Amino acid sequence: MNMLDANISSTALKALSVLDFVGGQRRPVTVAEVAEGISSDRATAYRMLMTLVQAGYVHKTADAKHYRLTFQVLSLARHLLGEDERAWLILACLRAISEETGETVHYSVLDRDAAVLVYRAKGTQRVAVDFRIGDRSPLHCSSIGKVLLAFQDVRVTEAVIAAGLAKVAPNTITDPVELRRSLGLIRAQGYAFDDLEFAPDMRCVALPVFENGGDVPGGIAISGPASRFDLEKLGALRDIAMGHATRLSRELGGIV
Repeated sequence: MNMLDANISSTALKALSVLDFVGGQRRPVTVAEVAEGISSDRATAYRMLMTLVQAGYVHKTADAKHYRLTFQVLSLARHLLGEDERAWLILACLRAISEETGETVHYSVLDRDAAVLVYRAKGTQRVAVDFRIGDRSPLHCSSIGKVLLAFQDVRVTEAVIAAGLAKVAPNTITDPVELRRSLGLIRAQGYAFDDLEFAPDMRCVALPVFENGGDVPGGIAISGPASRFDLEKLGALRDIAMGHATRLSRELGGIV
């Protein structure tokens, strides 16, 4: 049995798990749904919800039976997504790629066990894959997840493997040896493809963005429906985006 560090509040962890669960739903949820979602009893779920309501992060709907996040969560994250010089450079890069390709372009960062979308530039294509700010992608089966994972310490990769490589699409990599081999290739070539690995009808290309010290906290990705994104299309998008990503890495101090 795992022992909780004496300096860690189990109550705070439980409240944060409620916040994660409510935030992960696209509709208001009930106490019963929250209790099931966090594997707890209803009394505990209700108490945590009331605490978050009092703090301003959760709102109780008019019927008093459902709960949803408030915009206070955005206020909490405003400094992460702030329009500072770094954010301006990233957004300018995304817009340049989007204007040249007509595609929606995303910038995501590594956050624990997932890649989280934090900036995007909307394209002009009528048929596109619609990801939203805050969406999380698995590290082992998305192009952006793999490209971020490839440039982290090997211990990060091993932690992902230890957690299990769930098969979510026809071509998802579920074998640890194959994943390690794929990440090595990504490091060597400087980009990653997702060929029906995250969804059965989607392909993507992603490139790392280097920052000070050569770290890769984030990367650029372009995703689209498989009907329009064949491997030749992915290669063309890669070639266009690579020049922009290299320029951005230089501007952020990751390439000298």
